[in-house]
Amino acid sequence: MILLSDPRVAAVPSADDGDEFVDLREMPELRLDGRAADPAGAYARLRAGVVDRLLAAQRALPGGLRLLVVEGYRPYRAQLAIFTGYRDELRRRHPDWSPERLHRETTKFVSPVEVAPHSTGGAVDLTLCTDDGVEVDLGTAIDATPEDSADACFTDAPAIVGAARRHRQIMVDALGGAGMVNYPTEWWHWSYGDRYWALITGAPCTRYGPVDLAAARSIPVPAER
Repeated sequence: MILLSDPRVAAVPSADDGDEFVDLREMPELRLDGRAADPAGAYARLRAGVVDRLLAAQRALPGGLRLLVVEGYRPYRAQLAIFTGYRDELRRRHPDWSPERLHRETTKFVSPVEVAPHSTGGAVDLTLCTDDGVEVDLGTAIDATPEDSADACFTDAPAIVGAARRHRQIMVDALGGAGMVNYPTEWWHWSYGDRYWALITGAPCTRYGPVDLAAARSIPVPAER
C-alpha cells in the first residue's frame, strides 16, 4: 500500500496542461450531494478530464445505480485545516507515537498539502446511489477515519462483506476501468492527473498541478460529453 506520505509521491514532477474546470452544478448527468458544499462552490468543481471519466464510469455501472459526487476541488487552506485537525486529534489519542508515525497515520486519512490531490481538481470523493438518490451500503460512511472504523474504510478491508463488498467492487471496476486510481485507505477517494495517479500509473509527470480556485474558470459542459 502506497501512502500519500511516501516520498515517491512528492518526487513526481508536477505539471499542468491547463485542462479547464467544470462546475457539476451545471451537469444534471452527475448527481451532486451537498454535504460538503462551501459558499464558493469549490466542492462542485472538477477538471474536465475527470468529469469525462466519471461519466464513462457511470455508463459502466449496473442498472439502477449512479455515482453520487460529494466533493471535488478543495482549496489549500481547507486541506491544511483538515490535515492539521486530524493530526492533532491523533496526537491527543496517541501521545506515545513518534513524529514519523504520527505523520504516516495522518496521511492514511488526509493528504499533506504539498501533494494534495483535491487541490489540483483531479480528485473526487464519491459513493453510489440508486436512481432515486438513495445511498447504497458501502460498509462505512464517507470520511470514516481509519482510527474510528478500525480500518474498515480501507477499500479492500477484509471486514467488509456481502452487499457492501459487492458495491465497493462495482466502484473499483467502473472507476478503475475509466482510468482513475483509488487511494486504498479511502474507498470513496478517486483521482486522475495528480501526483498519486502519476505514480501508480507510471506517468512521467502530473497532468494537473495545484491551483487557486479564484483563478479556476468554470465552464459548462455539453450533455453529450
